[in-house]
Amino acid sequence: MQPSSLPSDMAQPQIGHLVPLDQDLKEDASIAKIPLFRGVNSVGRNSLSVSDKRLSRNHLTLTASSDGSATLLVEGNNPVVVNSGTSRMKLYSRENGSVSNGDVIELIPGHYFFKYVISDTDNNSMEGNASSRKRSRQTSEPKVSAKNSKIVEVEGSSLVAGNSGNSLSKGESSEEAIRHFHVSNDKLALTFRLLRVQGLPQWANTSCVSIGDVIQGDILFAVLSNYMVDVDWLLNECPILSKIPQVLVVHGEGDGTLERMKRSKPANWILHKPPLPISFGTHHSKAMILVYPRGVRIIIHTANLIYVDWNNKSQGLWMQDFPWKERINPSKGCAFENDLTDYLSALKWPEFSVNFPNLGSFPINSSFFKKFDYSNAEVRLIASVPGYHTGVNLKKWGHMKLRTVLQECTFDREFKKSPLVYQFSSLGSLDEKWMAEFASSLSSGLSEDKTPLGLGEPLIIWPTVEDVRCSLEGYAAGNAIPSPLKNVEKAFLKKYWAKWKASHSGRCRAMPHIKTFTRYSGQKLAWFLLTSSNLSKAAWGALQKNNSQLMIRSYELGVLFLPSKRCSFGFSCTNTVSHPEDKCESSDNSKAQKTELVTLNWRRSSNMVSSSEIVKLPVPYELPPQPYSSEDVPWSWDRRYNKKDVSGQVWPRLVQLYSNQDDS
Repeated sequence: MQPSSLPSDMAQPQIGHLVPLDQDLKEDASIAKIPLFRGVNSVGRNSLSVSDKRLSRNHLTLTASSDGSATLLVEGNNPVVVNSGTSRMKLYSRENGSVSNGDVIELIPGHYFFKYVISDTDNNSMEGNASSRKRSRQTSEPKVSAKNSKIVEVEGSSLVAGNSGNSLSKGESSEEAIRHFHVSNDKLALTFRLLRVQGLPQWANTSCVSIGDVIQGDILFAVLSNYMVDVDWLLNECPILSKIPQVLVVHGEGDGTLERMKRSKPANWILHKPPLPISFGTHHSKAMILVYPRGVRIIIHTANLIYVDWNNKSQGLWMQDFPWKERINPSKGCAFENDLTDYLSALKWPEFSVNFPNLGSFPINSSFFKKFDYSNAEVRLIASVPGYHTGVNLKKWGHMKLRTVLQECTFDREFKKSPLVYQFSSLGSLDEKWMAEFASSLSSGLSEDKTPLGLGEPLIIWPTVEDVRCSLEGYAAGNAIPSPLKNVEKAFLKKYWAKWKASHSGRCRAMPHIKTFTRYSGQKLAWFLLTSSNLSKAAWGALQKNNSQLMIRSYELGVLFLPSKRCSFGFSCTNTVSHPEDKCESSDNSKAQKTELVTLNWRRSSNMVSSSEIVKLPVPYELPPQPYSSEDVPWSWDRRYNKKDVSGQVWPRLVQLYSNQDDS
């Protein structure tokens, strides 16, 4: 074989080599090493002098940096495997990933092995390299000096001060940015977390959570709110749920699945489906409320209570614990409390009593949840309930609630006319008039000079057919992206489509069930909403009767992150050694010290001087979004796809979502 590296600039310095290996991963001296230069290097069939047509002429490109780090992009049709330590990452066509010194690349899975070796270790290329990779990672950690501004990296002792340097070092790729995202217990409520995904490398699940991480401890009473509930799977994952004295399950299941739930549920469970006064509505909110001897845990997330949602998809979860109010001198209510109890009241569950040890018996209704102190809530609740809302209720729900909250906020000047992102997993039947109405709500807010931010141009992040076909689940993932062709193919939507790109979070192939809406400038976020709401009139509401009435069909629930004063200091329902919290005396957004919200790919500029706390949110997709190319086709679930997926399947096909699905 001849060297196949084709650097984009032959004058660039050499970085290292691809060292050929045999099947035993020993250096194959009969084959020449492939030199790698700084910049783009191409590896393909012709330059390797092989006739195997599984290898494309331009099979992959390696973009190498001067520090030895590299990014691999699969150019051909067949996958490439990168072996790094104990992890094995398969990359499909047009996917990319990071390559470190000592990693082994399989040009075809199981064939054509090459080791990536940077120049200063060429002489020891066949020796152990774990320590060199460790040193490489250590040298790329953030370096910031202790001066004016603060970074909340949200793990352990990672509250760092500084006004220079980058959140990632200049030579480090952002391809694995989530590797550096760490969350300590006392800072959980400042941000949200992604759910763990099976089949991803370990770095991609950094600070991610499973259902057992949040449903734990001495729970006295629980409310589980969701659309779909697999009782058998849930009890297997969280056996504690069969032992809690009372569990209220607020669900959106249909009659057939409801009968299965009734057969499988423990005796301590109460099932309730909220009223749906308007046709085609659903109970779609995804939340958990866990009551403890010390307080209450509020969890808002995006996953149905089924296996595939908690293991195979991109999902998000926010959580905060709140203490009981003092009985002698109970604190007054706050916006979070009012929003929560108003929403719970709308669910209209049948009242029942629970006996709490050392506390007594309480009727469980919406008023019961006023017994907790939410004054340190880090987010605002944005909920939807079905109905025709007028008068004071016009601004209480849906996109009008979001509009009202944003109108009370002041944002940095850089967000004037800045763009919007809509990212979700189901697309309703939309029209241009409603899209303008919705964009008007999401564009609300004032700049520092007290003038309106102005209308933002939205993009819709939505998986393509190829994204679904090549995903971890193949076409089966498309079952959870349930939008028909008649909704997706509307001509006016073409200008909105943008790609699902998630290399920095490792989730390019973990299809999104998460729902998020945001306004951004670069890698900074004016605000960020994590919600159950898809892009539909049913979820967000539509104005009627000359804008005097808002019609909503479904129940939804989300949490809004704003640049407001940090309140909580780590109260925990499950950690008895947590410290008492300070109180936020003012909820006035304009008077409070602001945090700054940024993505994982945010980098600190060298001249940045700020007294704000910087809070990173693990937005799983890349900003700014990349618009569709002419070849990209948005996924719709009611079309036939004959090109086989990663499992060798075509679409449509049966997808099992419940443990005992075949029993009904």
